[in-house]
Amino acid sequence: MSRKNFRVNRKERVFDILNAVFLCLFTLLCIYPFYYMLCYAFSDSTMANQGITLYPRGFTLHNFVEVFRLKSLPRAFMVSVFRTFAGCGVTLACCSFFAYIVSRREMYFQKLIYRFTVITMYVSGGLIPTYLVFRAYGLRNTLWVYLLPGAVNAYYVILMKTFMEQMPDSLEEAATIDGAGIVTCFLRVVLPLSKPILATIAVFTMVGQWNSWFDAHIYMTKTQYYPLQYVLYNFLQEAQRAAAAMQESGEASGLALTPNSVRMTITAISTLPILFVYPFMQRYFVKGIMIGAVKG
Repeated sequence: MSRKNFRVNRKERVFDILNAVFLCLFTLLCIYPFYYMLCYAFSDSTMANQGITLYPRGFTLHNFVEVFRLKSLPRAFMVSVFRTFAGCGVTLACCSFFAYIVSRREMYFQKLIYRFTVITMYVSGGLIPTYLVFRAYGLRNTLWVYLLPGAVNAYYVILMKTFMEQMPDSLEEAATIDGAGIVTCFLRVVLPLSKPILATIAVFTMVGQWNSWFDAHIYMTKTQYYPLQYVLYNFLQEAQRAAAAMQESGEASGLALTPNSVRMTITAISTLPILFVYPFMQRYFVKGIMIGAVKG
């Protein structure tokens, strides 16, 4: 081996080592907040206030037991599950078909409709007009307020349209020759080939629906339709008010749950379902993220 090749191999080896160290540190930096959150949630409330580093202090399930004592929690969990999957299905169905329509060059006013769709990313009607529209159509206190606002998302339409335009035209032409119409081409040809981008948008939509609570705060007054996030949010507010009242009366030492422990427990309950779902969607998610990155 020549001296020049030895120097090149040595530089590459040093680079690989530094790159591995950097990636390990970066991974640790990303994972530690979740690990700290779990350690705090499984720690005793009083001992956790003294600080947590690598392991729970006074391991206990008391925080989760207190949170799961909420009578409205099972129903709220089912509402969140329903809105997550139903909202994801509605968004995928509406956005995918709309993107397919505006990607067809033979459609009248295709560019005009698509540009108006893109404009909605920068200009919206506002909170008050949206509330008035929902009230006028009688959608308040119904589950439709969770599904309809996200039925058509301009960003998702752009992603799907870009993906569909990269498909060979010969596929649809062959299906058309065999007698397939627009809907048949969409369902039998385009949609099965769009699994990567559909999975990517499904992850985004499910995370957004699962974590959403502000729409319930505005449009919902029936407690049986409260999602999990809003129920946990109200419980956190009650815990904070109880902690403030006990501190004013000098009884803070007897507090069963501190606001920090409630916050960490609620965050753990809200985050864990997403962490369990993501690994099954990762293969399609990574492929969908790379859409449009390389053209050739």
